[in-house]
Amino acid sequence: MPARPAPPSLAAVRRWLVGGSAIAAAIAVMNLTTYGFTVLAARFLGPEEYGQLGSLMGLLLVLSVVSLGLQATAARRLAAHPEQAAPLESAVVRATWRAAALLGVALLVVSPLVERLLRLETPLSAVLLAAAAVPLTVMGGQAGLLQGEKRWAPLSFLYVAAGTGRLVLGLGGVALTGTTAGAMAGVALGGLAPVAVGWWGLRARQPREADAAPSGEPPATREVLVEITQSSHALLAFFVLSNLDVVIARAVLDDRLSGLYAAGLIMTKAVLFLPQFVVVVVFPSLTDAASRRRLFLPALTAVLGIGVVTTLGVLALPGLAVTFVGGGAYDDLRGLLWLFAALGTVLAMLQLIVYQVLAQRSHRRVLLIWAAVAVLTPAAALTAGGVTGLVALVTGVDVALLALLVVLVVRADAPPRGGEHGRVRAPAAPEPEPAPAAPRSSEE
Repeated sequence: MPARPAPPSLAAVRRWLVGGSAIAAAIAVMNLTTYGFTVLAARFLGPEEYGQLGSLMGLLLVLSVVSLGLQATAARRLAAHPEQAAPLESAVVRATWRAAALLGVALLVVSPLVERLLRLETPLSAVLLAAAAVPLTVMGGQAGLLQGEKRWAPLSFLYVAAGTGRLVLGLGGVALTGTTAGAMAGVALGGLAPVAVGWWGLRARQPREADAAPSGEPPATREVLVEITQSSHALLAFFVLSNLDVVIARAVLDDRLSGLYAAGLIMTKAVLFLPQFVVVVVFPSLTDAASRRRLFLPALTAVLGIGVVTTLGVLALPGLAVTFVGGGAYDDLRGLLWLFAALGTVLAMLQLIVYQVLAQRSHRRVLLIWAAVAVLTPAAALTAGGVTGLVALVTGVDVALLALLVVLVVRADAPPRGGEHGRVRAPAAPEPEPAPAAPRSSEE
């Protein structure tokens, strides 16, 4: 039987705990400040003006898959090839600026279309969307380099700067102009704060011995861009899966029930992002097969544990949970919010598996996520169970996808049965005359 992977060393566990604590705190600050900007902007702008800003921020969220793809690619490559740190950093930086420029120009070209589709009062708001997308994309490449080198302190500062920059400068734009364009100008300027922190963090990187004598052929910028595209595609698939149900709810439920469902998803998203620090800290180590075997299931268990504890808390304190998602107007969700927390737990586990797939470069498995989307859409359209029926159906589809992906990724990283720790081979029968040994089959 294959030998079991060795457990992590005490020093490694200590590094993960310290890094995880710093990243968890930084991500919490980023999420809280982002949430604060959303709530305060909605209050100051009013429904009509905030409707425009909300649609632009939603589109910016979709565009962030490019930034996340950059981060995943940079972190994976740097963690997998630390001996090529210097040329890798150069290639990632070039690819980052190229991707940011292409995205910015593309958004400028389609800005008249964005203006019409979102019914914006001024084309300047659509232009400022392009301006905001550029630093967001650059931040992704910088974050990936810091993550790949496991430099948790500057990465934490980058996350904090991303949230506080948007809160302070975004609200500043709202206060000065009272318009969507002013808010988007503040968001674009706020995006420069994490870029500045990332520049400082990478500039302050201590040169390593491997940097002076890189081995192997350095990656071309085109090669990095191809992987960025593949990573962004995988993250887009997960993004669609985790956000499709709110669109379906709007289509199949009445106004009141769809509003309740959207409020319930606030709890889902909170539970989804709560264990995000686990993904950030563990992902660089997932680039190595032996580390994946050792870390994947414990990390998945940690995400599950955080989700279960949160779900039990929601079940025990339904009144507080209702207050969190919107207050007394959503009291009908009192007995249902634990279901939304459970859905968030499943999505958080799926998110970790998506990054495991990126680490394995198993991009064909992304098709399974799209298959789940294809199954969910018609199935949800036929449901007649209201809020409860829809959240149960979505959770069921996601659980089935989760189980299938767990089996596939674990089997893909299982040690070969004929490896050095595998079964003992019987001695070969004696030959009349000695002959050169045949090369060992790759299947053994």
